[in-house]
Amino acid sequence: MVTDASGNVSFGGTAAMSTSFLRNRIINGDMRVDQRNAGASVTINTASQTYTLDRWKALAQATDGVFTVQQSTTASTGFLNALLVTVTTADASIGSTQFYVVQQTIEGVNITDLAWGTASAATVTVSFWVRSSVTGTFSGSLKNSDGSRAYPFTFVINAANTYEQKSVTIAGDTSGTWLTTTGIGITLTFNVGSGSSRLGTANAWAAANLDGATGSTSLISTLSATLYITGVQFEVGSVATPFERQIFSNQLAQCQRYFCKTFDISTAPSQNSNVTNGAIWGCVRAFGGASGSSWEPQQNWYFPVATRAAPTVTVYAVYTGITSGQWGNSSTTSAANTRVLATGTSGAIFDNAGTTVAFGSNSPALHATASSEL
Repeated sequence: MVTDASGNVSFGGTAAMSTSFLRNRIINGDMRVDQRNAGASVTINTASQTYTLDRWKALAQATDGVFTVQQSTTASTGFLNALLVTVTTADASIGSTQFYVVQQTIEGVNITDLAWGTASAATVTVSFWVRSSVTGTFSGSLKNSDGSRAYPFTFVINAANTYEQKSVTIAGDTSGTWLTTTGIGITLTFNVGSGSSRLGTANAWAAANLDGATGSTSLISTLSATLYITGVQFEVGSVATPFERQIFSNQLAQCQRYFCKTFDISTAPSQNSNVTNGAIWGCVRAFGGASGSSWEPQQNWYFPVATRAAPTVTVYAVYTGITSGQWGNSSTTSAANTRVLATGTSGAIFDNAGTTVAFGSNSPALHATASSEL
């Protein structure tokens, strides 16, 4: 029996178990979970963060270049899915402060062992599979919660439209503030195109908010350019180990700490989805009263896992003909004062203040999502 530097116990050279918490600090690195969009394309044209595949967010300029993000089945061997970036409006003249990025933020409680910001800062390795219609030297970065520390890195795409595996080893930062709370610990950025003030010297820590390396390829400059990413891993040590596979239910639960929904896993949240059969049972339903009577519904929604923080809850009408975001039943009776009465990390309470809804052929129902993203 041998225990390696990552805490993996092996028998006869085969990894049998892990004595530490998850080796990969990236959640949904193989892009299998897409609760919000169920594979649909998301347009990125705002500097506010837009979540796409679970745990992956993207930002862009509101008036210049535009790109989309979508879960793709064009993936490297051994993977089912990839995150696909497609440039739909090119920006060949990026302003100095502008940026186009895809990111994942690692929660601080998941990097406590790194000891970044101290003399004992651990070395880490980031590895991933990548494919692009554009060749050249691309870049990304690691940065802290307030963007006061960053490490730009580069990777070369040698052949167009061909998956290649990349890895970058980074000596941990001995300076700066790196949160080990439920706030932002480390942000991993893939640079789609950024201005000069957002780029810096590759392979060196800097006291600046940087998305990538100076002189790197800008995907956003080429109309219809594509970039596929999958198998993303962030681990302690100077060696890229094989991608850490997980049972799908475990990976979904990790994602649900930050976003969950009452909709079926394969159904993207939407108003008046008019879901039928088995899918309706995922919604929040208030039981009571007699058919034809009117009453004020109230019900709890217990989240599948504890959320990172008390989430923002959004309410969706279930049936066609019901006012958006309201309780309703299949008889198209809507309750106008639906509200989220209270939320916590374990669940939410819905009620209906001062307005009744009829108990028709189905009891009053609604759908909801809960987000506690970083």
